[in-house]
Amino acid sequence: MRLSIDHRTTYRFTRPQGRIVQLLRVTPGNTHDQTVAEWHISVDCDARLREHRDGFGNRTTMLYAEGPLDRLEIAVSGEVVTSHSDGVLHGTFEPLPPAVFLRGTPVTEAGEVLAGFAHRMTEGHSTLGALHALNRALHDRFALDKGRPEPGLTVDDAFARETATPRDLAQMFVACARSLDIPARYVTGYCDLQDGRRPTPHGWADGWVEGIGWIGFDPTLALSPEEHHVRIAVALDAAGCAPVAGSRLGEGEECLDVEVRVSGQ
Repeated sequence: MRLSIDHRTTYRFTRPQGRIVQLLRVTPGNTHDQTVAEWHISVDCDARLREHRDGFGNRTTMLYAEGPLDRLEIAVSGEVVTSHSDGVLHGTFEPLPPAVFLRGTPVTEAGEVLAGFAHRMTEGHSTLGALHALNRALHDRFALDKGRPEPGLTVDDAFARETATPRDLAQMFVACARSLDIPARYVTGYCDLQDGRRPTPHGWADGWVEGIGWIGFDPTLALSPEEHHVRIAVALDAAGCAPVAGSRLGEGEECLDVEVRVSGQ
């Protein structure tokens, strides 16, 4: 499948900013299951862009823009060709051992209630069976919230609600898997199955199965990611692979607007 992606992030400031530094994790990599046909990052002001890789192996771009700036728009667009893999990852750049992804973070530490849910839903299953059971159980438990995720929401607080965003579903999956001693990580990327337009990139999870490797699980869809998904970055939680993060030098407030469009053919 060929997926076309248009991702725009616009900052507006109430007072001009003297300098803006942004870390962008918006560039997909080539694997056995996805090939980047074309990819562009553009900025609506004079800016320096420098490419790197972070500690998780994600492709990153540092953006440096000098002011005065009262707005900044970052436009990401391109096409990626994907193929069917039953959710199993092949040919990804993996600088870290799977055991690193047993580590929790402040927002992904499963409390007694969430850990108990994970154990009940997976009792008697193999590792692979447990991950599939978690994927389905989380999907079935929550109505989907299509809005923008609440910053800093913990998995325990998310689990207490009746609705969940894709980010929160993926982070709950990660927390549940780790509570079962299964390495798991958060994945950010794009998907065209929910709808063609949304206020944020998509999020799902990977779980490690010995003898197979990393396998993707998308509790928003109760499926494993396939040719409708484009992988961008992985980390211990959503904040660790946020598409855009950074700092600014200047007073005043900022307004953030994000628009993502994904279409497949």
